[in-house]
Amino acid sequence: MSAALTLATSEHAEKLLPLVAAFHAEAGIEQTDELRAQAILPLLDGIPHGAAYLIGPPRAPIGYIVVTFGWSVEFGGMDGFIDELFVRPGVRGRGIASEVMLTLPRALAGAGLMALHLEVDANDAGAQRIYTRAGFRMRDGYHLMTRHF
Repeated sequence: MSAALTLATSEHAEKLLPLVAAFHAEAGIEQTDELRAQAILPLLDGIPHGAAYLIGPPRAPIGYIVVTFGWSVEFGGMDGFIDELFVRPGVRGRGIASEVMLTLPRALAGAGLMALHLEVDANDAGAQRIYTRAGFRMRDGYHLMTRHF
């Protein structure tokens, strides 16, 4: 099983949207199909705020990852946030997420990204192991805070 990444474009929407819906259902994220499409489709059309990548063959992807982009004075320039990462349950445990988490940050660094952030469930030891092996570290004294609009 390969964790090959393909930059998702509008032609991949019909493959990507069901994966996003599956992730949201698993994660307990309540969102309408309309709002989900409204959030994903601009990324597929090339807006500069982020990108979605299909994991595996584009005709039958086994997952996806979404990275959004920002700017950080603290980190010296462009930074990114892994917004969503999903691998189909039937192919988990094969190192796919680990491969993605090693490959994508290197590619993004080559494109000028200075730092990459992510949020991880404090009770998900498996995800924490994957991210730690990929070089991510908890920032002592910091917690992600959110204000929803």
